[in-house]
Amino acid sequence: MKEPRAEWFPRGRRAATALLNRAVPAVRAAVYRERAPSVTEIARRSRSPFKVLVSTVISARTKDDVTEEAARRLFAAASTPRGIAALAERRISELIYPAGFYRTKARAIRALSAKIAGEPGRRVPDTMEGLLALPGVGRKTANLVLTLGFALPGICVDTHVHRVVNRLGIIRTASPAETEASLRAVLPKRHWLEINDLLVTFGKTICAPVSPRCSKCTLRRECTRAGVTHSR
Repeated sequence: MKEPRAEWFPRGRRAATALLNRAVPAVRAAVYRERAPSVTEIARRSRSPFKVLVSTVISARTKDDVTEEAARRLFAAASTPRGIAALAERRISELIYPAGFYRTKARAIRALSAKIAGEPGRRVPDTMEGLLALPGVGRKTANLVLTLGFALPGICVDTHVHRVVNRLGIIRTASPAETEASLRAVLPKRHWLEINDLLVTFGKTICAPVSPRCSKCTLRRECTRAGVTHSR
């Protein structure tokens, strides 16, 4: 990861850490009744790093209900690296349809399954380097597998996490990669495992991309509302 730059922290690093320490419990309280993201639910039920990995690949640009059903169909047909690698790419496409970019995802799922099946132990890597070496796996996917699949430290930054922390004014970054680097510098490690779940759910239910529900947000007094033109 690149070294965080000073300009990424408009209030300063100490202030960013302090605000995060206040924001995390506030967000946790705001979303505790909401359903967790689909990949988190799959991780809780299966306790399988491989199913977390495959489900995360399916979930990109795909709604939670579609992800969950696609994963259910695929794992009913095959649920191990060797089993999925034995399926035809077209069959995987059929099973995960209508997930977004299902053909591309089917190719990646079959390829990463084959690679894992060909390794000693046939196990999903539990390091960032090992995960990034798998076909179709980027930092977002790798971080989610580390946190949900292995309970290891990682910060998964998707569009919701990137938007929420920038909107709050905790950081000012231009890309998810910059957001991950900045959060690694200022977010206390005790929050790393839960931060993605919390901010994804918060970003879907309260801090929405368009017309966020600012009137219901317990952080509204501290939020800079960066980029917000209309709210409820």
